Amino acid sequence: TRLVMPIASSMIPGFTSAFFEECDLKLARESLPAELKLMEGLLKNDPENQKILTALCMGFTGYAMLFVEDEDPERASSLYRRGKAYGLKAMGIEKAGSRQMLDQIKKVPREDMEMLFWTTMAWNAWVNLNLDNPTAIGESTLAEACLKRILEIEPDFYYGAPYVLMGTILAARPQMLGGNAPKSKTYFEKAIGLSDGKFLLAQYYFARYYAVRVQDKALFLSLVKAVSEAQSDDLKEACLINQAVKQKMAALAEMADELFL
Repeated sequence: TRLVMPIASSMIPGFTSAFFEECDLKLARESLPAELKLMEGLLKNDPENQKILTALCMGFTGYAMLFVEDEDPERASSLYRRGKAYGLKAMGIEKAGSRQMLDQIKKVPREDMEMLFWTTMAWNAWVNLNLDNPTAIGESTLAEACLKRILEIEPDFYYGAPYVLMGTILAARPQMLGGNAPKSKTYFEKAIGLSDGKFLLAQYYFARYYAVRVQDKALFLSLVKAVSEAQSDDLKEACLINQAVKQKMAALAEMADELFL
């Protein structure tokens, strides 16, 4: 095992980029669970390895978001929690109390951006799926503190995904929990502008959360059209996300009559 570990660790960054570059949805969906289990096995031999912990956080979050959430929110919820736990461990703050964790989140350095980003994605996705759960409401402050830290140090990270996440939170939550539709719109527009509309997750969440909330059917249909006409591989590094989004957007478009009264 000692010999395998350094080789395995050096392969992890390659795995993470190769995962999102995969354009074949079926291949990614079928191969990812085995790769995640393999990495959990590697982690047993090197439990503090930040690269493996970060890759596991990213892998579980990406898998839940792209392949599980729409069909099985409950399972996605537990996968997000698992991803979040790996992310917090990668950052070395998994055992901190809330107050202490909040202080540490505010000081996360730019070089830890990747682990902060995927932890933030996992945590906020989990909160969004559990808004009826007091624990999730309690943790939402910490999850959003992570996002605010990203917006301070590198808001355009990963094609503006932090803007997409902020837009989603503001559109998905009721006003009493900090929701704000007009603000949400500006975040989505920033995200779309950053990638010249090539990172399709922005259009999808803009349609799903904002357009539906404010009942803007014309905007919804224009976003559906933009995604259906886009080429997934225009953004090679996010081909998998774009492919999954095209499929999700087509399913969302079929529900238009139910979504708009």
